[in-house]
Amino acid sequence: MNLVLMGTNAFVVPIFDAIVEAGHNVSAVFTRAPKPVGRKQVLTKSPVHVWAESKDLPVYTDIRDYGFSPDMVVVISYGVILRDNVLNSAPCINIHPSDLPMYRGPSPIRTAIYNGDKKSAVCVMQMTRELDAGDVYLRQEFDIGQNDTNETIEEKVSKIGSHLITEYLKAPEKYAAVPQTGEITYTRKFTGADEIIDWNRTAEQIHNQVRALGAGRTKINGIEVKILETRLDNGVLEIVKIQPSGKKPMDWKSFTNGLRGAQIELGK
Repeated sequence: MNLVLMGTNAFVVPIFDAIVEAGHNVSAVFTRAPKPVGRKQVLTKSPVHVWAESKDLPVYTDIRDYGFSPDMVVVISYGVILRDNVLNSAPCINIHPSDLPMYRGPSPIRTAIYNGDKKSAVCVMQMTRELDAGDVYLRQEFDIGQNDTNETIEEKVSKIGSHLITEYLKAPEKYAAVPQTGEITYTRKFTGADEIIDWNRTAEQIHNQVRALGAGRTKINGIEVKILETRLDNGVLEIVKIQPSGKKPMDWKSFTNGLRGAQIELGK
């Protein structure tokens, strides 16, 4: 099958790898343009961009350059709204990591973890002009563990998505298009403000916040820190890894030793 692939984030790469290894021809790969990263604002290509170049595949970073007529367009975590020139060129399918119609939008994985959900799903769906509203061809549920993070769930989605998409592409005509039913909910992009910890929240809510966003920001003894990893032990929040402002990440014991016996009141 002749395909155009569209994606940006790291967890997309194993899925695109599986598509190529299944023997499909890829005419082009579309991804987000390189963006400044880090303190030095180094212009950095997306993981999908790097992957496409490693496979000697043509890479495009501007959707206005689209002018293809493939058998199918496969879109996963691309981050660009598709217009009619793409949607009308071929069947367009998407892998969406939520139990649709729940969590349509840009952050389904982080939102599920942040909300403390115990289950989610991966859907292979038809793309339409309305956001994440197309019919679903394939759906597979997965569990979200108490200590799963955005990164570990992305790994699960990569494995499930690789299996589902390769099966679908073998014979698309085998799979019925099932309309989405149930309550529709939408996600939003999280910002730095969402990382600020409110110690009046429960231990579970703070744990969910840290593992969903990758960091929780607070002050301990007047020191600005990022809490990078937490655990729950019988409902008690344990800080595992922390990063004081201007320093490298460290474990909690090393951080408290550096305070020379100062008492720390974290609240509940």
